[in-house]
Amino acid sequence: MTGTKLDALRRYTVVVADSGDIDTVRKFAPQDCTTNPTLILKAARLPAYASLTRQAIARSEGETGATDGQIDRALDHLAVAFGSELSRIVPGYVSTEVDARLSFDTAATVAKAERLIGLYADRGVAADRILIKVAATWEGLRAAEILEKRGIHCNVTLVFSLVQAVAAAEAGAFLISPFVGRILDWHVKTSGRTFTAAEDPGVRSVTEIYSYFKHFGYRTIVMGA
Repeated sequence: MTGTKLDALRRYTVVVADSGDIDTVRKFAPQDCTTNPTLILKAARLPAYASLTRQAIARSEGETGATDGQIDRALDHLAVAFGSELSRIVPGYVSTEVDARLSFDTAATVAKAERLIGLYADRGVAADRILIKVAATWEGLRAAEILEKRGIHCNVTLVFSLVQAVAAAEAGAFLISPFVGRILDWHVKTSGRTFTAAEDPGVRSVTEIYSYFKHFGYRTIVMGA
């Protein structure tokens, strides 16, 4: 077979872009796209997307609320502005992340998730196109459990172990994101050694999670991050 490594990946799995750069996503045409506040901020600084930033600020200024919350409101609008554009490019899901500062607050995570879904609805993007990213903390998993029961699908992120993965699946999470690279980074830093592809602790971790889910019939999707 001929083609690029990306072509080879497409034959065996679903390709998901981890980016807020709309033009890059359009170029590589992934099935899904996932973002986070850092990626959105990086993209928002590009001149090509200045209009989206201005639009987000204008929408936040049109909302009522305490003055000291305007920045947070603007960031919500910015994330949804980019997510809405990305939803017009990818045929599948767009993941939008809840503020990491809410990772240990179940009620606040649920409220933020519902707000984001509401902002998407205002832009004509249906809830079934969006995955809300929540942290795999105890509080985050409880939030995911609540949200899934309310029809808001979740991408549980910051997954570093089988225990977290199973807890997310038990909570009914639609998808989890095991941090393959970060697991490897930790082992390299801790042990001071390098690992071959076959030894890679991150790859072994996600393989273990995937095998466990298949064996016990969990329907939660495993997306190596």
